[in-house]
Amino acid sequence: MRGFEFLRPGTLNEASALLATGDAAARPFAGGTGLMLMMKTGVFSPSRLVCLRQTEAEHRAITPTGDGGARIGALASLSQIEHDPLLCRLAPVIARTMTTLANVRVRNVARIGGTLAHGDPHMDMPPTLAALRASVVTSGTASRTVPVEALYAGYYETILQPGELISAVLLPDQTGWHSVYLKCTTRSADDWPALGVAVSVRMDGTTITDSRVIISAATEKLTRVAAAEAVLNGATAGLAAFTAAGEAARAVETIEDARGSAAYKTELVGVYVRRALQQATGAGGN
Repeated sequence: MRGFEFLRPGTLNEASALLATGDAAARPFAGGTGLMLMMKTGVFSPSRLVCLRQTEAEHRAITPTGDGGARIGALASLSQIEHDPLLCRLAPVIARTMTTLANVRVRNVARIGGTLAHGDPHMDMPPTLAALRASVVTSGTASRTVPVEALYAGYYETILQPGELISAVLLPDQTGWHSVYLKCTTRSADDWPALGVAVSVRMDGTTITDSRVIISAATEKLTRVAAAEAVLNGATAGLAAFTAAGEAARAVETIEDARGSAAYKTELVGVYVRRALQQATGAGGN
């Protein structure tokens, strides 16, 4: 491993300036759970690491917002998020997702900002947050707010510009919504998934009035499936609608990797979308 600079700025704006140099080998460093693996395997050799751990405490806080939602600082650890009383009440699917997300040692170190910015489609939290209609707030020369599903441009690619960092995650009010995240692994339950499916539905009686269907891991990037949502919106919650939504979701372009062929993953998509919708609504049989 070649030598590199390791810098410790005191603010997020200072960190952004140190990263906005045009050097593609400069990276931010917070938990480092993904970055260190890439460095150890020789996939990535940095010229500069900018440590974010000494930036303002506000970037580690989880606070309520005036509209019934929550603001999650980008430097909040996954364990902090897992056990936060506000988030457990607002969106219990987050804590449920954490139970099979890597292990407690990783969750103690990994930060939510890095989890989202890493761009790995196998991550569990990005699809879960996308289904919850969450957005990220960025810092840098021009701060912007971006829906989580719009953050990804390709395999390990995001739309973040050099020097642009995620400063917070905004989670809207979840009143009336029911959400589930399911993943299919080929080894242990906490392994990288062959498929991740996150769904959220809003209902008026037995009628679905709005929905979100998100696919990850089986695709090259996190993907919102508008065709499945179109089937669900206005439909009566039940096996027929959920099966039809699963069939519509099979149209997403899946990829082959060590966890299965593209054809296998396409089959998984149809089954797991149906199962996730059944669990979210409690309708449609077992």
